[in-house]
Amino acid sequence: MDTCIALFRGINVGGNRQLPMAELRTMLEKHGCAEVRTYIQSGNAIFCSKASDYAGLAKRIGAAVAKSRGFEPRVLILTRSELEKAAAANPFPQASAKPQSLHLFFLADTPTKPDLKALAALKTPTEQFVLKGKVFYLYTPDGLGKSKLAEKAERLLGVDATARNWRTVTTLVEMAQASS
Repeated sequence: MDTCIALFRGINVGGNRQLPMAELRTMLEKHGCAEVRTYIQSGNAIFCSKASDYAGLAKRIGAAVAKSRGFEPRVLILTRSELEKAAAANPFPQASAKPQSLHLFFLADTPTKPDLKALAALKTPTEQFVLKGKVFYLYTPDGLGKSKLAEKAERLLGVDATARNWRTVTTLVEMAQASS
């Protein structure tokens, strides 16, 4: 069995699109996931799975949420190895002192035509970004909420994405490592 991490986009944010974590754990178990654990209410789950088609599993889980809750979140499933590699490749080690300043945008696919020029034009003097394969690293020391770059990153990358701050990423790595 592989250790996997499911990242749900846009659930339990601002009182909208509610999905209790206990219900999410049960839903994942019904889809063949074992040893399911969740982290914070915004939709992070660690589990073991024998599945070989993670994209298919993600779609089935999203459809199950739609049937149960009336909305279908985007779900991205990473293997433990993919998450560990993304964390190890962090180009902004200074973010460890202020983990909310770094966000990793996990991308559904590798962007084929990202508009890096437009991304660079949006960044403030303090912001930095790096695109590595299916991960977009965005360092915003003045805050993500103020960042025009963060607001438009997904559209300019041209692929679906879900972002997690550095604290969440490192916690998920630790939880995934403890699963095996």
